[in-house]
Amino acid sequence: MSADPPHPLDPVDPFPTDPRDFVATWAASRGKLRRFIEDSVAPPIDDQSQREAGQAAAEEAFQETFGLGFQDFSTGVSSVSGSVRAAGGWRLTEPDPDIPVDVGAAAFFDVDNTLIQGSSLIELAIGMARKKFFSLSEILPVMWKQLKFRFTGTENAGDVAKGRTQAMEFIKGRKLADLVEISEDIVDAKMIAKIYSGTRELAQMHLDAGQQVWLVTATPVQLAQILAKRLGFTGALGTVAETEDGVLTGRLVGDILHGPGKAHAVAALAALEELDLSRCTAYSDSINDVPMLSMVGTAVAVNPDGKLKSEAQRRGWLVRDYRSTRRAVRTWGVPTLITAGFSLWRLRLRTRRKRAAARTA
Repeated sequence: MSADPPHPLDPVDPFPTDPRDFVATWAASRGKLRRFIEDSVAPPIDDQSQREAGQAAAEEAFQETFGLGFQDFSTGVSSVSGSVRAAGGWRLTEPDPDIPVDVGAAAFFDVDNTLIQGSSLIELAIGMARKKFFSLSEILPVMWKQLKFRFTGTENAGDVAKGRTQAMEFIKGRKLADLVEISEDIVDAKMIAKIYSGTRELAQMHLDAGQQVWLVTATPVQLAQILAKRLGFTGALGTVAETEDGVLTGRLVGDILHGPGKAHAVAALAALEELDLSRCTAYSDSINDVPMLSMVGTAVAVNPDGKLKSEAQRRGWLVRDYRSTRRAVRTWGVPTLITAGFSLWRLRLRTRRKRAAARTA
């Protein structure tokens, strides 16, 4: 019996170092390059001309299929290839052999405030500060930008670029193994307990249907992949920091996966896995993820910010809200909750006073 052909991003298989080499090959494998040459170029053709023809055909294919330019798709390929290499293989979890595979279908989940409550980046920053990667005073400006981004739903290009540079400088020269160890501690001690059960049930629904489930997040890929593995997901795409001989160089592979960066990575993943995006589903809480949400057949706003909720209603997207406080407000109203809170406070105060009296008696 012949072995299955290696996946194009399998670490044991040679992989092009230049995204342009890869996308030219990708286009050729789907007949785009051949048709381009047959229709537009007379043979014989030299290597350089063939390379240029492949890139031109790839540009056309990406625009037609994903609505992306060549450079955007190339960046996505870099992010996906970096994530797969960080995982040491194409999949973190193999599919259940007893469940028929739904070929071509997948679900993509944002992490912060979609799958877990709060910011994974802040949790990581605090954990790294405790391990003396840097001081809290050094990381506070980066944390402030992250909080501002999460609460306002808007971002400043200068903030993003500066934050990216600062974050890379913080980890430059550190061992990758140390980052992985910290990430494991944070996932197990902090993040698992903050998972929204409703969102996890949605992910399990896709797994039970034989579909792939991927996390797509700006969080460092090591943290995202540990979380995905704990939950039995297919894989995770995250921000990839370059390493050399097990040491972080302070450079990025691809780009930070936020906003359009997520769409670029999902497009690259869809091409490599031959996913039909019209049969895929994406979940997010943020208006900044509209590029990813709008490229799939089913978009779901989970715990949405105000702008995304309005956009979801305008587009007819599904909305799911698993935030307990907001659900309580919708169910009972603010005055009732305030009254209940005051009653609970008085009850606890009386209990403390009784215990104090009992100790002095």
